[in-house]
Amino acid sequence: MEAIIQVENLRRDYITHRGFLHRNKEVVSAVRDISFYVQPGEVFGLLGQNGAGKTTTIKMLTTLLAPTGGTCKVLGFNTFGEEKYIRPRINFIFGGEMGVYRRLSARDNLRYFANLYGLKPREREQRIQDILELVELRDAADRLAETYSKGMVQRLQIARGLINNPDILFMDEPTVGLDPLGAHMLRDIIRTLHREGKTVLLTTHYLPEAEELCNRMVILNQGRIVAQGTPADIKGEAATLEEAYISLVQEVKP
Repeated sequence: MEAIIQVENLRRDYITHRGFLHRNKEVVSAVRDISFYVQPGEVFGLLGQNGAGKTTTIKMLTTLLAPTGGTCKVLGFNTFGEEKYIRPRINFIFGGEMGVYRRLSARDNLRYFANLYGLKPREREQRIQDILELVELRDAADRLAETYSKGMVQRLQIARGLINNPDILFMDEPTVGLDPLGAHMLRDIIRTLHREGKTVLLTTHYLPEAEELCNRMVILNQGRIVAQGTPADIKGEAATLEEAYISLVQEVKP
């Protein structure tokens, strides 16, 4: 089966300026020659602490950031130069409370984004109804999003991310800031998407969540991959994934 995401020796550098009048130029590598692939229908995890390179990687995969070097293909197309073939077939969900209009109801939010993707009215209304049911917001569909709890806003973001029926759904820290009940509900939604054959790529630093949800994963540290495989592969002889993760990260020198 051909991979739906292919990454080979991917790199992203930033140029910073320091010193008097910022005359000293320095190159900072956020992502350093990483390689991995994702198969259709997988839940794939990018794990790592803050600053490990997770968000930079996901921004390159979603065509929001150009790579400095290497190969980055999604759905068989280059993420830089062939964006127009990728963007209609993917969607992206932020952690926190960005990505929806708080002065609109859930239904009107979804209508707005459905119109951006060119859904026809009959298809749009049925799609909205189905998604609201999936994320358990049907009874609150006509309330303004500003009246929602954090968990409800995040479920609305997932609904927004599904409006175009994407081939790949990217999630950047989807459970950040949620209470245990809200996080549990979101994990249930991800499992449902997986059963329906959706490809999901998520970033997280919460290891139990990754072990519970992901078929395979990579662990990033200082922009490099320090391990990849199934949770069982990475855990190896360690008692927990967390124990294996700490050991792997501590072995890596700056």
